[in-house]
Amino acid sequence: MTERRLLILFGSQTGTAQDTAERIGREAKRRHFQCRVEALDSYDVANLINELLVVFVCATTGQGDPPDNMKMFWRFLFRKNLPPTSLCQMDYAVLGLGDSSYPKFNFIAKKLYKRVLQLGGNPLLPVALGDDQHDLGPDAVVDPWLLALWDKILALYPLPPGLEVISPDVCLPPRYTLHYLAEDSLHSDSSLLQPTPPRALPSELHPFAARMVSNQRITAESHFQDVRLIEFDVTGSGITFSAGDVVMIQPQNCPEDVQQFCQLLRLDPDKCFLLKPTEPGTALPAHLLQPCTIRHLVTHYLDISCVPRRSFFELLSHFSTNELEREKLQEFSSAQGQEELYSYCNRPRRTTLEALWDFPHTTSAIPPEYLLDLIPRIRPRAFSIASSMLAHPGRIQILVAVVRYKTRLSKPRRGLCSTWLASLNPEQGDVRVPLWVKKGGMKFPANPDTPVIMIGPGTGVAPFRAAIQERVAQGQKGNCLFFGCRQKSKDFYCQAEWEELVTKGFLMLFTAFSRDQEEKVYVQHRIRENGQLLWELLNGQSAHIYLAGNAKQMPAAVAEALQSVLQLEGGLSPSEAEEYLSALERSQRFQSETWS
Repeated sequence: MTERRLLILFGSQTGTAQDTAERIGREAKRRHFQCRVEALDSYDVANLINELLVVFVCATTGQGDPPDNMKMFWRFLFRKNLPPTSLCQMDYAVLGLGDSSYPKFNFIAKKLYKRVLQLGGNPLLPVALGDDQHDLGPDAVVDPWLLALWDKILALYPLPPGLEVISPDVCLPPRYTLHYLAEDSLHSDSSLLQPTPPRALPSELHPFAARMVSNQRITAESHFQDVRLIEFDVTGSGITFSAGDVVMIQPQNCPEDVQQFCQLLRLDPDKCFLLKPTEPGTALPAHLLQPCTIRHLVTHYLDISCVPRRSFFELLSHFSTNELEREKLQEFSSAQGQEELYSYCNRPRRTTLEALWDFPHTTSAIPPEYLLDLIPRIRPRAFSIASSMLAHPGRIQILVAVVRYKTRLSKPRRGLCSTWLASLNPEQGDVRVPLWVKKGGMKFPANPDTPVIMIGPGTGVAPFRAAIQERVAQGQKGNCLFFGCRQKSKDFYCQAEWEELVTKGFLMLFTAFSRDQEEKVYVQHRIRENGQLLWELLNGQSAHIYLAGNAKQMPAAVAEALQSVLQLEGGLSPSEAEEYLSALERSQRFQSETWS
């Protein structure tokens, strides 16, 4: 009889693809498959030629790029020298998770599906394209697709004689068990964040404990938004970077939330434990030091402030000793209850900790060994580096907008990382933040004589501050910046710095203060007003254009303004202007980095 082995590989940026891959893994276990769930870059890709049954779950990031944890796999898969029969023994399926408000919707999943097909793979089903924009989120596509997938798979690999599919009412064993240790067997919690071992370049697994040098509010106190310019000292870390790169920061939960969580679950925060996998072959969490205290686990690892996913309620329902709570949890985890779940969780951005408050009987009955199945790990956050090593050697500066907004819940919503960073005060002692640097999507011209047009409203200006500092240090004057904010007196970030560079002839600056006059003025208006200059820079001097900022309406409005400049100043027809802009994108002379 054929071995019933299933491999599930995921590429995930925010955790949704990983959560979905783990869900498929649980469903596979209920169908008695030997199942492995791995990130694409953790998997030894050379073994792919031996796999008979693979499900790929992948997200698409930014401008149609693969997630960070599948980049090496992606490069390997598209090698020209792979024979077209490489994967002819493989039955496969691809599930994509994307957002149809972005132009390259599910680009990675579509391309992966085609590439595995080119290499001889046998698709079980057409590629599934989950969409965040759907009222019910990606599950609207995922649920029916998975039902069809299991039909196909069970036709090829029937259940062994005498075995039934394990009912959803039965709780699967946890991935890990907790083995408690004697009180004195752990080093103090402070030693868990050690400076990087010498010679190891800082990375996600080995972040550098950078000293925070300054944490300065750069918006007026009366302004609704708190924006910080924060500086870190990375001397001796081995970190190098150039304009366009990003710094990754590993945030942590605040002590009050940690205390509340431990009280709700009746956990002793000072209890120390070792994790052991339930099944051989399950890797231990790479980001969790062992042995570990409950306090360290909750502070640095469990994302108790994220909006819980459907899988959270599904698992929680198994622990419920209270009939009312159990019924509600089962509704939230059913296909029919997804609208209800959306209005309970996603719309008001209710956190995991708040959801646990709402189910007190169930919460107090959660077995601690299920914590790592129940709650995802805290993901690192990316910030564009806003300084150049040429201007500030051994330092990294970032611009941080502190995320705080209201929903129908009485307590304002707060961003985990920005709130934590804003709360740190380097004047009150040695403050350390775990960080590492990775290459960004934006590449500035290798030839510093190439003029650069930068469009960066709000905190979108961060990478351009790095680029301008770098280019000014090289004596380069062709720098043109379009900056937009609400009011000149309240949120004109780095005003004195820009004005000094204008005076010295290093910078052409165009500002749009949207609320300083009756009619609102945005960067796209300034682009149209300065069309002649832009056309001369683009057409006469082969300038590069860069765009960064919030992805709501701004990128489309800027593209429209640029096309109108090409028509008015360059005499192009609408279709020629569109093609001109596309050609600039293809040749990397027009690059954008936007976020939602």
